[in-house]
Amino acid sequence: MPDAPPNSAASPDNAGVLAPPPVLYAGTALLAMALHWLIPMSLPEVLMAEQTRFGVGPVLAVLSIVLAVAAVRRFRKIGTAVRPWQPTTAIVPSGPYRFTRNPMYLGLSGLYLAIGLMVASLWFVVLFAPLIIVMQRGVILREEGYLARKFGAEYTDYKAKVRRWL
Repeated sequence: MPDAPPNSAASPDNAGVLAPPPVLYAGTALLAMALHWLIPMSLPEVLMAEQTRFGVGPVLAVLSIVLAVAAVRRFRKIGTAVRPWQPTTAIVPSGPYRFTRNPMYLGLSGLYLAIGLMVASLWFVVLFAPLIIVMQRGVILREEGYLARKFGAEYTDYKAKVRRWL
């Protein structure tokens, strides 16, 4: 079953992530927007300027999307699964993976923060730390354990050379 949902018993050859990372980011963004609607909390004055919100925000969003798309393309070029609940067939040490082990998640994080900046909601900042903790414990550590078990020294060598985030 190649497209089984996270934590599926269909295949033991997967990272067993808590949930698909885009769902975690989108869900947190929706929660932040709902909280901002119910209990408005704006960003500090320095970040409220239109030049910042609509200058920096869109640039950060575009750069984040470019990074995430480049990472997905690299996975597809190598021929390994993008979805973390599918089996990984190779370690990808090239492209954006030369600089960070998690360019897709870094891209999602940048996009999440860019949206928060553009809507001027402090809730995005407040919820970012819990989001990263969930990503770290429910996704990244599970993926790292899986990759270490599956690829052994190849992964641990890569992990020693490339930082998790930046």
